[in-house]
Amino acid sequence: MRRPHLPAWLPLDPYILALLGTVGLAALLPARGPAATVADGASTAAVALLFFLYGARLSTREALDGLRHWRLHLTVLACTFLLFPLLGLAARGLVPSLLTQPLYSGLLFLCLVPSTVQSSIAFTSIARGNVPAAICAGSFSSLAGIVLTPLLAAGLIGGSAGGFSLDSLVKIVLQLLLPFLLGQALRRWVGGFLVRHKKVLGYVDRGSILLVVYAAFSAGMAAGIWHQVSVPRLGALMLVEGVLLAVMLLVTWYGAGRLGFDRADRIAIQFAGSKKSLAAGLPMASVLFGAQASLAVLPLMLFHQMQLMVCAVLARRRAAQGEPIESGEPAADRVAEVSRPVQHPTPQAR
Repeated sequence: MRRPHLPAWLPLDPYILALLGTVGLAALLPARGPAATVADGASTAAVALLFFLYGARLSTREALDGLRHWRLHLTVLACTFLLFPLLGLAARGLVPSLLTQPLYSGLLFLCLVPSTVQSSIAFTSIARGNVPAAICAGSFSSLAGIVLTPLLAAGLIGGSAGGFSLDSLVKIVLQLLLPFLLGQALRRWVGGFLVRHKKVLGYVDRGSILLVVYAAFSAGMAAGIWHQVSVPRLGALMLVEGVLLAVMLLVTWYGAGRLGFDRADRIAIQFAGSKKSLAAGLPMASVLFGAQASLAVLPLMLFHQMQLMVCAVLARRRAAQGEPIESGEPAADRVAEVSRPVQHPTPQAR
């Protein structure tokens, strides 16, 4: 029997539903006392495992081969780690009229997170863009984000990141960088196993992130952090994020055209340069923000679903304006790829 699909214009990622369910579970049954200690320890181990798997999957040779299209990759990196942070800093003027300081810190953190890989590839494919370029650009962004995101957070968010300090930097090195480097070092021996069991390991990835979310939101419930958020503030946050996404989609499309890229490359730049990775951002936030992580990741979770919905519509329009979609692969089926693991050994962003 053919599995029913959601409408192509409404790609409600099932994983987002799982994340929301995890948040609801943490709100109803937060981990307290000894259970909180166990959850925190398990979350720390899950983050280390995630970045070990990211390192073990990343093909250094493929990444180096992709450097031949260096202008495109530099453009995506500039959008992700330069233009996005500048827009995030500009949003500081919205505090306290529209956003509270904790929500603004989360919004700024969102602007520092690397680009996603999976949805960038899926939407680039739907829109008939340069898929190999999207793969390499997303991979480079993910790799650079392991170093750049914590450094930018230290410099731009500073003390507002729940007490960001030298101790936080040590945690970043131990929980993120060292496991990633260990995965790279052992890739020669474990890479084949990971490829053979990539479907099962995909569930491990997502399950680990759900555990991180549960621990973070449980800590937030214990700290009473949700008393700081009201419905009007959430509405204002969604409005600000909608404007942020619109600006980035326009800049990446028309800016890439002014830089002389052809249509296929512009599509890859638009979808890779306007997105943010939930999979990379959640573990980093748990390390950077501590007990404040639950509120800090809220902007990222909202932006993630927003970018999926908007880019699904945009990708179909790009496809209609350009080359027709090949027969045998309905557009709705290709949109559904957004929530499936991409068959590529890169760290990736869901």
